[in-house]
Amino acid sequence: MSAPAEPAAGPRAALRHVLLHLVTPLLMCLGMGLAYMGAFVTPAPNDMPIAVVGSGPQTQVLAQTVKDKAGDALDVRTLTSRAQAVDALKAQDIAGAFVPDAKAPELIVATAGSDMSATAAQKIFTPVAAGHGAPLKVTDVAPPVGDDPTGQGLFFLLVAVSIGSYASVAVLGAAGAGLRMRARAGLVVGVSFAVSLIGAALAGPIFHLVHQGLWGVWAMAWLYAAGILFVGVGLHTFLKRWTTLAMMVLFVMLNFTTSGGLFRPELQNGFFGSLHAFWNGAGFVEGIRSHLYFGGHGLAPHVWTLAGWLLVGLLTVGVAGLWERRRRDTALERANGTGTELEAEEEEMEESVAV
Repeated sequence: MSAPAEPAAGPRAALRHVLLHLVTPLLMCLGMGLAYMGAFVTPAPNDMPIAVVGSGPQTQVLAQTVKDKAGDALDVRTLTSRAQAVDALKAQDIAGAFVPDAKAPELIVATAGSDMSATAAQKIFTPVAAGHGAPLKVTDVAPPVGDDPTGQGLFFLLVAVSIGSYASVAVLGAAGAGLRMRARAGLVVGVSFAVSLIGAALAGPIFHLVHQGLWGVWAMAWLYAAGILFVGVGLHTFLKRWTTLAMMVLFVMLNFTTSGGLFRPELQNGFFGSLHAFWNGAGFVEGIRSHLYFGGHGLAPHVWTLAGWLLVGLLTVGVAGLWERRRRDTALERANGTGTELEAEEEEMEESVAV
């Protein structure tokens, strides 16, 4: 005789189930609003480094005057020569350098580092030049390529590679749940390779953001994608359906906003500016900028940032693999124990029947 069918869940249980699953998109909505609006809506200089070029008391007075008017918004320093200012810009140590001259005052910028920071520097020194009765000449010593006039194409490349990476985590976590962690780790290597190739194709032959050094861009894209995928696959073991929310927080909300792709840290508040120093999106964007436009200056720290996130991902996967193995061993022991108990009960019944 078959067992009676279990009663279907009531409407209250179904409604509770739906409401519980709506928590994730609502938290995403709140998080995205707080992150993007907090980081991008009101950009303003925050200890932005700029320089006044020259020597002597007049230069010092001008620098101090600009500093007094700006307060904590600017970090004003003096440099003795124009060549020194150009070197500082190419090292991305400053956002702009003002060369005072009674007839032709000049502002030197490097828009490949940040078009927004260069614009902010121009707004600061245009009134200074006007006060001397002369128009401000702007010289760009590191412009982006013509196919990416604002230099923001690298940010959208970051978005593309990020989406390909963290969206793949959901597939590997759900469809690959029945696979051992070693197999999923192997898939991560393959998927990250595919995502990085797509990123390199977008940056190179499709949109021409990169005119040289494409293999270096591909290598950083692979490091970046692999780090996200390993972290996500490892976290899925513990977070399950909350993994999507965690990935959105780590690699969208806090990642895009701190990457420096739209606004560098000197145009953001202290929270987002501080994350720029070690978050993986910043390592990706700033590493490619350094590689493409600044002769590799400062490239090593950004590559180490990407490698550090990859190491975190590998450790996360390793811990998750050990935890899953322990759960399997425990389940197997319980199954074996249950089987032994059943065999003992059957033997006792046989003995009692024989008696």
